[in-house]
Amino acid sequence: MTSPAAREATRSSTPVAVRAAWALLGAFLLVWVVFEMAKHAGWVIPLGVLGFIAPDLSFFVGASGPHRHGQLPRGTVGAYNLVHRPFGPLVWMTVVALLADGPGQNAAPFTFGLAWLLHIALDRSLGYGLRTPDGWQR
Repeated sequence: MTSPAAREATRSSTPVAVRAAWALLGAFLLVWVVFEMAKHAGWVIPLGVLGFIAPDLSFFVGASGPHRHGQLPRGTVGAYNLVHRPFGPLVWMTVVALLADGPGQNAAPFTFGLAWLLHIALDRSLGYGLRTPDGWQR
């Protein structure tokens, strides 16, 4: 068992091969997001940017409370873990695609989901994963 001080300095202990797979997915999603933004422009661009930064807005949910460097406050962990799971953007993109009236009709909300998934993939490739109930990296 590691001490809290040791956990502060480390990221996820995910194997390099898994992190490389996340990085490959992230590179693919980055190209796809940029392609969608360039192709559709308009609202697709700000929603793509928002989709990329939105998961980290969960840091502000329940942000008060005692915590150490590298640890999230207990009130933040639930929201953080919820928006940092790939299931959320995959469901979002599926629903958006099913509700589309035709090609490109829902490009902006679909790109939001793509950028959200890109954020998750890049976090995982850099070693940032889900948090334990007490706020430390798993």
